[in-house]
Amino acid sequence: MQNQSNLYENVPGNYYDKYNTKNPISRYLMQGFLTAFDELTARTGAKRSYEVGCGEGHLSMRLHDRGWQVRGSDLEDVSVAEANEQCVQRNIDPRFQTVSLFDLTTQDAAEELVICCEVLEHVPDTAKAISVLKSLASPYLLVSVPREPIWRILNVARGKYLKDLGNTPGHIQHWSSASFVSMLKSSFTIVEVRKPLPWTMILCRNDK
Repeated sequence: MQNQSNLYENVPGNYYDKYNTKNPISRYLMQGFLTAFDELTARTGAKRSYEVGCGEGHLSMRLHDRGWQVRGSDLEDVSVAEANEQCVQRNIDPRFQTVSLFDLTTQDAAEELVICCEVLEHVPDTAKAISVLKSLASPYLLVSVPREPIWRILNVARGKYLKDLGNTPGHIQHWSSASFVSMLKSSFTIVEVRKPLPWTMILCRNDK
């Protein structure tokens, strides 16, 4: 049996830098995503977060700049190095480490807000991933995924990934907003659902 910690290690991802894009349409869409992120994180009243799949650290650093205590992890060494470079630029100690989602423990990663944005679509074992996130969220989880089929329709409209019918490389799970809510509500209380085009973003509370 394949080790759980390697379940998505070799899955190709989407390396488009959406946070620093110069494309005006992409920037407009990202602003909607970030507005939803800012408002939902503020709603928790939390001031400490752990980001699962932190990438280059953009979301965590956004919270840090608002006065939060942030930590996080990612599977990719290069991404973690870039995230920690953002810490250096702010004159703070490195906050990020290279760890698989499946290897996270409550001792190391439990926090009052756990963030998992643009990760689950890459993970084969969704049930296991949700179980890990539930163990860490104390009590809040903020999670986002591409909203299907809108995500693929927009890719096709811009002439991307046509042979895969608009599916971004590495996206192996696909949810509509309704199906994503349905999956999460068996483990969490749904606090609020946002739909910044073309994503679904959900704030959950771990009280079940």
